[in-house]
Amino acid sequence: MKLLIIEDEVELAAVLHRGLSNEGSTVTLATDGKTGVELACSVAFDFILLDVNLPDQNGFEVCQTLRDAGVITPIIMVTARDDVADRIRGLKSGADDYLSKPFAFDELLARMDAVQRRVERPSVTRPHPDGSVTVGDLHFDPRTMTLTRSGNPVQLTVKEMGVLRLLMESPGSVISRSDILRTVWGIEDDPLTNIVEVYLSRLRRKLNALGPPIVENVRGFGYRLIP
Repeated sequence: MKLLIIEDEVELAAVLHRGLSNEGSTVTLATDGKTGVELACSVAFDFILLDVNLPDQNGFEVCQTLRDAGVITPIIMVTARDDVADRIRGLKSGADDYLSKPFAFDELLARMDAVQRRVERPSVTRPHPDGSVTVGDLHFDPRTMTLTRSGNPVQLTVKEMGVLRLLMESPGSVISRSDILRTVWGIEDDPLTNIVEVYLSRLRRKLNALGPPIVENVRGFGYRLIP
């Protein structure tokens, strides 16, 4: 994994760097919030370990800034502050877990594994704090009902958007024709209608105009969004 540690305590940072490197991870270190934000927004990390007490801004602010910027990398906050209010604040700012110092290195690894298992489940896409959803190069914002692919706007009808949202909620999972009919049109499966096929054809044509094919027809089963 590619890990980012945002920690200003030199000794702890060195211990974490050495231990995680020995586990086979590539570790990058930032000693202040500003550098951490810049790195997290420019490099695709698999995990972020974030200290609360940083010299320029606190970890809560860093975490919130990252989530507001659309960074969905899993974050574990690591801090000596163990108040319930602080733990709640950390989780509300977008952290996936909160680990109090001092801690055993094996506990950190176990918590990282637990968080990774949660975020890697293909059944549900984790929305950003603002409610928007990103899958690959697709980004949907429900506040403005806009979709972009690689930053380019995609003009969809209401039903096309409904189909795509259903696929984006479960990237990699096959969504059956009957599920699409039931969820988007509110009707049970009807073998005589080809409305799903028609709308999926239109949707795929619009998306393919801006990049490689991303909606796959799994013949005999349904459709899935390639994450």
